Amino acid sequence: MDKVKEIESSFNHGISISERKSIVVSGVKKIESFDNEEFLMDTTLGFLVIKGEELEIIKLDTYQGNVSIKGKIDSLNYLDTNMKKDKENSLLNKLFK
Repeated sequence: MDKVKEIESSFNHGISISERKSIVVSGVKKIESFDNEEFLMDTTLGFLVIKGEELEIIKLDTYQGNVSIKGKIDSLNYLDTNMKKDKENSLLNKLFK
């Protein structure tokens, strides 16, 4: 268990956007949810929401904690822990409509 925490805390968080067409995020612990318009991921510095159009995963490296996404990037937003719970509820509400 300590090794897992050690590995997770060793990820450096960073974001690189190229021409609003691709984004590389490092320090990703887990992708909570995603579709072609929104990604919700848990990073070493908090929850991150990426919104856009025609978003898709190009590369996922769970060992290094890197995610590459392509598509039109409209916004990036970090969430508080409480906001993440509200976000999950709204995603569930969308599914059961």
